[in-house]
Amino acid sequence: MSAFKDGDPTTLNRLYGRSAGKPLRPHQQSLVDNLLPKISVPYEGPQDDREVTAQSLFKQDCPLHFEIGFGSGEHLAYRADLLPDHGFIGGEPYLNGVAAALGHIEQQRLANVRLHHGDALEVLARIPDGTLSFIYLLHPDPWPKARHAKRRMMNDGPVQMFADKLKPGGELRFGTDHPVYLRHALMVMRRHSDKFEWLTDGPDSWQNRPGGWPETRYEAKARAKGHEVWYFRYRRS
Repeated sequence: MSAFKDGDPTTLNRLYGRSAGKPLRPHQQSLVDNLLPKISVPYEGPQDDREVTAQSLFKQDCPLHFEIGFGSGEHLAYRADLLPDHGFIGGEPYLNGVAAALGHIEQQRLANVRLHHGDALEVLARIPDGTLSFIYLLHPDPWPKARHAKRRMMNDGPVQMFADKLKPGGELRFGTDHPVYLRHALMVMRRHSDKFEWLTDGPDSWQNRPGGWPETRYEAKARAKGHEVWYFRYRRS
């Protein structure tokens, strides 16, 4: 995930975390070589400022969803299959996760998904303000040490960008199983309460997964370790 210089949401510093793991299987490598170029968000270089819109990606106007760090793509594929008339964009720096997501896209024959292998915020910055219907940030890297807190995605710079890119009534969904990250994220969101309305009816709202929010592989691993998982929904004011 990215960090911001001096809290500026338009100035990316560097991408933290690993970008690759174990070698890809032959079919996964084939998907990366052949399918990924067909469904990648267009990118022409570090100075590319071309807008990313539903029309440019899907040749039609439709509600747009954006997932930051989609892991293995289970949630992204589930939502795209559930809402075939909506467009979905996902950004993920981890190559093995991109390959796994491509497998879901191939198996489910999803034509409404576009991927970016790299920093999701580079693409998010190119989306016109007031465009997105949903932003998803599920189980981001918690960076639990205090000295790494600025690396967390739930910080003032990124949250301001989320507010800018969501349309009025659009929704930010955030999930974590890490108590340090949870406290930090709630503190940040309180500072942005003029932009976001927390959609809650009490503890059941954040202790139980909402409808249309599938369990991911990462969440299942967290529960297997005995971790509690928290779910949050915020509406753009």
